[in-house]
Amino acid sequence: MTKATARANANIAFIKYWGNRDHDLRLPVNSSLSMNLDGMYTETTVYWEDALSVDELILNGQPASPPALDRVSKHLDHLRSRLGEKRSARVESSNNFPTGAGIASSASAFAALTMAAVAASGEKFDEKELTTLARLGSGSASRSIPTGFVKWYAADNHADSFAESIASPSHWDLIDVVAIISKDHKATTSQAGHVTADTSDLQRARVAGASARLRKCEEAILSQDFSGFAEVVELDSNLMHAVMMTSQPALFYWLPDTLAVMESVRQWRQQGLSVCYTLDAGPNVHCICLSRDADEVRNRLQNLSGIQDIRTASPGEGAVVVTTS
Repeated sequence: MTKATARANANIAFIKYWGNRDHDLRLPVNSSLSMNLDGMYTETTVYWEDALSVDELILNGQPASPPALDRVSKHLDHLRSRLGEKRSARVESSNNFPTGAGIASSASAFAALTMAAVAASGEKFDEKELTTLARLGSGSASRSIPTGFVKWYAADNHADSFAESIASPSHWDLIDVVAIISKDHKATTSQAGHVTADTSDLQRARVAGASARLRKCEEAILSQDFSGFAEVVELDSNLMHAVMMTSQPALFYWLPDTLAVMESVRQWRQQGLSVCYTLDAGPNVHCICLSRDADEVRNRLQNLSGIQDIRTASPGEGAVVVTTS
């Protein structure tokens, strides 16, 4: 038996990934841009064991559901092929934040799984290849491998659809104040949503403008232009959810309290706070702000109804191997 433990942070996408040009390889229809979230992580241990005949998965201390195990096992098949590994694996994984609620738990999970599985096999791959391997399990997992602010490239082939850092965590003192509206696991997964994205009449228009929005967002991050950043981040989030709402079947992740937070954030920005919102595939609202305004944003969120919890995260590091043996 050989084993390794790895840890990877969740990330929040500023320019969204929604829809694939190749579902098997998870090649996205557009490039995306994100920030790793310090302290919101998945820790995963992979044991490659001769005695096992099938893969096993313990998730947050409990035996995983058959669909979760199947998804992990399929990803391990990709890794086994690349590693030349014949053994089955026992995987123990846990998140320190709500799972499947729109806080990129699959991103941190498959980034950590990839890092741990490779390390446990004794192999060492460069960061670029690790991002492509993580992508096979969850597209956004590619962005949880590098550090800080990360861009993931769309491409027509496996090797060229990789992620890399565009700025370190210390580059800009942004804070993600996450308003947890619901901790429930969403009924429709992001994986299923990517498949139906093309059924929306709006998807083609969203994708057509994605490159320009990404350039604007990247320039705003590099120049620390919060006004330009806020404008494009909220627009891109709204566009993704418009596609979701007009897909067949329609996906409505927003709840009434979600909308209340979004509208409040827009008002607070008009009042002078440097804050904007973005949402992944779930009801929880990521309120991105400058660190000087983070306490005020948190205080104001606490006065709104319907918020179960508030989490905060600064820009985070990339995925790391914690132990091997």
